Amino acid sequence: MARSRAVPAVVIGVVFVGLVGLLLYGVLVSDRADREALPSPLIGKPAPAFELPVLHQPGRLFSSEELRGQPYLLNVWGSWCPGCRVEHPVITRFAETKRVRVVGYNWKDEHADAMRWLEQFGNPYWLVLVDYEGRKAIDWGIYGAPETFLVDAQGIVRWKHVGPVDDGVIADSLVPLLDELGVPR
Repeated sequence: MARSRAVPAVVIGVVFVGLVGLLLYGVLVSDRADREALPSPLIGKPAPAFELPVLHQPGRLFSSEELRGQPYLLNVWGSWCPGCRVEHPVITRFAETKRVRVVGYNWKDEHADAMRWLEQFGNPYWLVLVDYEGRKAIDWGIYGAPETFLVDAQGIVRWKHVGPVDDGVIADSLVPLLDELGVPR
C-alpha cells in the first residue's frame, strides 16, 4: 500500500504567511529606501529641455527656457498615483511658502482626470505641464510617480527625490539645499 506524502495544511499556511511577509517587507520597507537612494545621473547637469502643453491651457506649449532665471521644484504626479495623494498636502504647504516656484508635471494622465484631481485636492502649482505619453519623462529619468526635482536658476538639476515627499524630506533635504543655494526664505 502506497503512503500519501501530503504536506500538512499548517506547513503550507506557515510558508504562505512567510512569503507574504517577505513580499510586504520588500514593497513597503526595503524597496522605498532603495528607490529614494537611487542617484540621478542628472544631478549637477542641465535639466533636460522640453516643450510641453499646459494643463489649464491645452493649446499653449511651455518651454523649459521659460523657467530659467529662478529655481523651481518639478513635482511629477498623476491622478492614478496613490503616493501622489499622500504627498499632495506636503507639496501644498511647501508651495504656500513661495520660496521657489513649484511646477507640476502631470505624467501619463488623462486631461479630465488631472483636472478633476486638482479640483478635488487643490492646485498648489505655479504651472502644470502635461506629458500624456511620457516621452519627455524619459529624458528626466522618470520611471514612476511621485518624483520631485530641484532645478536651480541656471537650469542645473540639484536634487531628486523618488517617492512621496514628506515633511521630513522638506526639512532635512530640500530646505538645507535651498539655503546652500542662497534661495531667500
